[in-house]
Amino acid sequence: MGRNNFICQTEFPYHITARCINREWFGVEKEEVWKAMCRQLHFIHLAFGIRIHAFVLMTNHFHLIARAPEQNLSEAMQFFMGETGKDLRDLSDRINRTYGSRFHRTYISSPLYFLHAYKYVYRNPVEAGLCTKVEDYEFSTLKGLLGEQKIEIPILDDSNWETLESRRETLQWLNATPEKKNWEAVRKALKKHTFKLARENCRLSNLENDAL
Repeated sequence: MGRNNFICQTEFPYHITARCINREWFGVEKEEVWKAMCRQLHFIHLAFGIRIHAFVLMTNHFHLIARAPEQNLSEAMQFFMGETGKDLRDLSDRINRTYGSRFHRTYISSPLYFLHAYKYVYRNPVEAGLCTKVEDYEFSTLKGLLGEQKIEIPILDDSNWETLESRRETLQWLNATPEKKNWEAVRKALKKHTFKLARENCRLSNLENDAL
């Protein structure tokens, strides 16, 4: 069966992820992977007009929240994955392809769903045991938003970080450990093509009203 034609939405962003082949690590030091991905994210921002909200590099995959005002997300991501794959093969002994498959995208169709995805992305390193606080993880655009690290990735202005008070509140929210069932609900919703929370005992999820 052929793949359904993709119509890129522009009103809200997408959560995008891709994993290294066979769930392996990328084959080079994470610092080098980060540099390569930062370069190419900067390029697709300039060349394709991609607007980036958040990016986090994990051990063998990445999480990206971005929108495509020019309805060219597929073209931009194909370029990004092709170029980063080539860059990482050049830096390592890998002779086969870098990524296990195409990228997966999930349309984030409301501001509340955006908050769920936003926290899921920035909190991913904490849940994976790579750090204890979201702001401690090095390979995240959060470092740039906090002014703790210069990054090449152009991040959209974010009202969560406009003032000292909003910064404190946002960090407190991101660092608050969610209930396991809520974390799992968001994880599963992000596996769909459009973010959709499963019902709980035939009732709407509490996440339809409250941020993760």
